[in-house]
Amino acid sequence: METVKFEELNLTPQIMRAIKEIGFEEATPIQSQAIPAVLSGSDVIGQAQTGTGKTASFGIPLLMKVDPHNKKTQAIVLSPTRELAIQSAEEIRKFAKYMHGVKVLCVYGGQDIGRQIKSLKGGAQIIIGTPGRIMDHLRRHTIKCECVDTIVLDEADEMLNMGFREDIETILEYIPNEDHQTVLFSATMPKPILDITRKYQKKDVKHIKITKKELTVPNIEQYYYDVRRHDKIDVLTRLLEYYSPKLSVVFCNTKRMVDELASELTSRGYLAEALHGDMKQQQRDRVMKNFRNGKTEILIATDVAARGIDVDDIEAVFNFDIPQDDEYYVHRIGRTGRAGRCGRAFSFVKGKEVYKLKDIMRYCKTKIYAQPIPSRDDVASIKAEKVLEEIGNIIENENLRDMIELIEQQVNTSDYTAMDIAAAFLKQSISGIELSKEDRDMDSAFDEDTGAEEGMVRLFINIGKKQKIKPGDILGAVAGEAKIPGKVVGAIDMYDNYTFVEVPKDYGKDVLRAMKNVKIKGKSVNVEPANRR
Repeated sequence: METVKFEELNLTPQIMRAIKEIGFEEATPIQSQAIPAVLSGSDVIGQAQTGTGKTASFGIPLLMKVDPHNKKTQAIVLSPTRELAIQSAEEIRKFAKYMHGVKVLCVYGGQDIGRQIKSLKGGAQIIIGTPGRIMDHLRRHTIKCECVDTIVLDEADEMLNMGFREDIETILEYIPNEDHQTVLFSATMPKPILDITRKYQKKDVKHIKITKKELTVPNIEQYYYDVRRHDKIDVLTRLLEYYSPKLSVVFCNTKRMVDELASELTSRGYLAEALHGDMKQQQRDRVMKNFRNGKTEILIATDVAARGIDVDDIEAVFNFDIPQDDEYYVHRIGRTGRAGRCGRAFSFVKGKEVYKLKDIMRYCKTKIYAQPIPSRDDVASIKAEKVLEEIGNIIENENLRDMIELIEQQVNTSDYTAMDIAAAFLKQSISGIELSKEDRDMDSAFDEDTGAEEGMVRLFINIGKKQKIKPGDILGAVAGEAKIPGKVVGAIDMYDNYTFVEVPKDYGKDVLRAMKNVKIKGKSVNVEPANRR
């Protein structure tokens, strides 16, 4: 893969600061070619598969060109789906973190248009949205195009497949500036796309085509887990306990995350080390030597640093973060399953990252299977099986006469049976991983329908209006104690002596755990899953 450092692209200090904070070390092939092309002001056609880092390819140049002192709309990005629009807006906002005065707004169907109109009145230099909703705002004159000098069609082929051609052409006609820049990204170039390029792009269009190797990964079992960010480390350690791989590589997208994860795993007693581009070559050589000889069992690395990893005994690869580029995924998991061995690859995803995973599956022509996270009981059970297997080997191959005499002595001098002693030894071997009663209760707390909206759980709290409690008090307590964003808390229904509050199902156990022994306005509260309405 051709690589270019972001430092080589002559970006502003503010954007470079954000890129370094995110932890990206180098641009993907489409980024390294498209960013300079879009910055040049030329019309651009970028032909690349989904999952190549296209958002940064147009998002960074848009931020470079935007005038933060002008609050009017200067760029419009069209996306085929609300999910992609939201994802693109979030990513561009990260790059704009240190650009004061720059606003990136996302608009799409299904969202309250009144709220969108209110946000638009405040001004937004970059608007990202679906064609239907963008066109709706243009007709209402809530989006004005007199200052728009760049329009981006992201995944243009998908938009055409979804029947948006007329909408796209209508939107393009709204832009009065004849010299505006039109940037188009598409995985394929069917005739309707070519028709649009000929009609709306200038003659000096720059065509960038990124061809990707067709790669498959036959010898590797691939699984993914639906995991919230703050649960990733716990899930990782549970999988390490469950599968007990001899050597593992954990991939993160940023150097910061690599360092944090290595520190956390080390503090938990794992033989783990970090590997990334900020380390001196001498340090990297030492880490790799330790990994090869087994002194280090878990290597946490970025994509760039991991290129030199050539170890045959790696049994598992963990994608702690989903890679920026589909090709990176192939390179990552290719570290396992070598020399005819069968390897395992595990990926952690949440929410819209599932769509990214589907892109990876299409690219790799492989299946990545959803897996439930092993419970503590599962871990205890598999540990017990392994211990019993080891015991069987010892019984078959070693002389145990001395041990038997010791056990006989213990049986004769105490009330314990040989079975009691064997069970105690087994428990000792797997201690620390049994599921507590509290955890069991938490795991089953939301098995029943609580009457909430889809994806949410409804909680009962034993205080209400008569205790002079307001919805804001409930929201503050739930969000503050459970350390969750207030915006994810759903409906709060207050009655005289009790209250119902909805939270995302993923946060349900956290809220129950955090709200134990909590007081709201000096009043002790009890929180439990609600009964179905």
